Amino acid sequence: MQYMALIYGVPNGEQDYEGDLMADYGQFTQDAIAAGVYVSGEALMPETDASTVRMRGGKAQITDGPFAETKETLGGYCLLECADLDDALAWAARIPSAKYGCVEVRPIMVFDQ
Repeated sequence: MQYMALIYGVPNGEQDYEGDLMADYGQFTQDAIAAGVYVSGEALMPETDASTVRMRGGKAQITDGPFAETKETLGGYCLLECADLDDALAWAARIPSAKYGCVEVRPIMVFDQ
């Protein structure tokens, strides 16, 4: 089953992170690929580059920035193919940003064709 690991961090929170963040992400990715659980993943540009679209009355309302004021912001994702939720949670705990932010894990919904 596939699980989406949504990676949240405090803006500029990686400054408090001890270690080489990019090297840690590289190692995590290599380990996940070797284990056959890595499907895809990407980092996102900062929330200051975000735009939010809402359709109201048939018209698009576009605003700059994220849709809500939050302490932690979405910084990236990792799509994992895991045997079960426990396996997905174990892999999510290995995502380097979990050390200073959080990783939300959600199963991917499968629709009948």
